[in-house]
Amino acid sequence: MEGKEPVATREEYSKYITRYTEVPPIELAPGINARIISHDKITISLASAEPNSQLSPHRHENEQMLIVLDGAIDFIIEGKKYHVEKDDVIVLPSNTEHGAYFTDKGAFVIDVFSPPRNDFVARLEEVKKNQRK
Repeated sequence: MEGKEPVATREEYSKYITRYTEVPPIELAPGINARIISHDKITISLASAEPNSQLSPHRHENEQMLIVLDGAIDFIIEGKKYHVEKDDVIVLPSNTEHGAYFTDKGAFVIDVFSPPRNDFVARLEEVKKNQRK
């Protein structure tokens, strides 16, 4: 089945579509890099973690959902360990302390944040600015 709608122009396309592999990564912690896409009310992070890397415990006002697409993580939530792996989803309310120990498999995850992670957006803009130099 083929639609009769006109094909979007390049400008229209770029308004709605982002190829995440073309977004420069930011380093979240040693061995953990993320590609950030953000809009008015939501931020997503497509993050890869090298085997045996770790993310120190922290908290933020943003609600967070983390989808494990590959690998395995010993995720720490409020001081307790939860082993998660591919196909698991973590839901973190605002200001929940959390961190992670990535196993020898490493991991690839999608994080969804609301409201947006303006700190991540600022770091991405800094990376882009440095690339233009």
